Amino acid sequence: MRPLLLTAALLLSACYRAPVRQDDAIVHTDRVGYHHAYWHDPTITAAHHAGEVPLASIVPAGATLVDLTHVFDEETIYWPAEKHGFRRESAESDGPGGHYANGRFSTPEHGGTHLDAPSHFAAGKLTADRVPLPRLMARAIVIDISTKAEANSDALLEPGDIDAFEKEHGVIEPGSIVMVRTGWASRWPDRKRYLGDATVGATDKLHFPGISGAAAKRLVERDVAAVGIDTASLDHGPSRSFDAHKVFANAEIPAFENVARLDLVPEVGAVVIALPMKVGGGSGAPVRIVAVVP
Repeated sequence: MRPLLLTAALLLSACYRAPVRQDDAIVHTDRVGYHHAYWHDPTITAAHHAGEVPLASIVPAGATLVDLTHVFDEETIYWPAEKHGFRRESAESDGPGGHYANGRFSTPEHGGTHLDAPSHFAAGKLTADRVPLPRLMARAIVIDISTKAEANSDALLEPGDIDAFEKEHGVIEPGSIVMVRTGWASRWPDRKRYLGDATVGATDKLHFPGISGAAAKRLVERDVAAVGIDTASLDHGPSRSFDAHKVFANAEIPAFENVARLDLVPEVGAVVIALPMKVGGGSGAPVRIVAVVP
């Protein structure tokens, strides 16, 4: 665990500089969490900055890592309109050189635990390969609407839910990654229970929780880094206008869908690291999400 935590700390510890190129980024973490990044020259390494911020100031002693990612396999749930989901062909052999395993996989951009790049719902906005690291690595806020989602499968995160959260925990700080916990991850990978309908190719009978357009606007006002939810879409199943998607996309805010195990992440105090496949020009990409939980 320690090497992975150190790697995260190094990425989150470098000092801010003006952007010089669109390559990998070094991210600066201040006392309250995350804020800035600069695009660095390849000759500058994270190790060069190792001594600038003590590890304990970023990753609390005794912190644990929680994987918030569903496995990608033949059971992975994709949007019903997709003609096929995750496919993998494997090949193994044993010869003079020993055991050798290889494989090939194909997947739509939107399915399983994945990134929605802003370009998914807004022309000309950031594609998957251009989403800056500061929007993918930040303090985590978890807003729980699982009680009302249990009572109504089409429940929405509303501004009132955000108000209630902020009354208890304080105003959501700019640069936070907000995760919406509905409890729907416990239904994975049962398509009928997770989507509300298992009809292949049909999207007119879907039922699962989401985020209202008004709540999305409130989070944009809070200048959040990114948003995530443990359902198949930011917008709830019956949506036809996809207001939440459009609000976040036009504000250049990326999103994570089909997030797993949010029940293991506290409402405040954790850090999320979400690293998608760097798909050039992609409207989305599979993502591995980890929460660092104190």
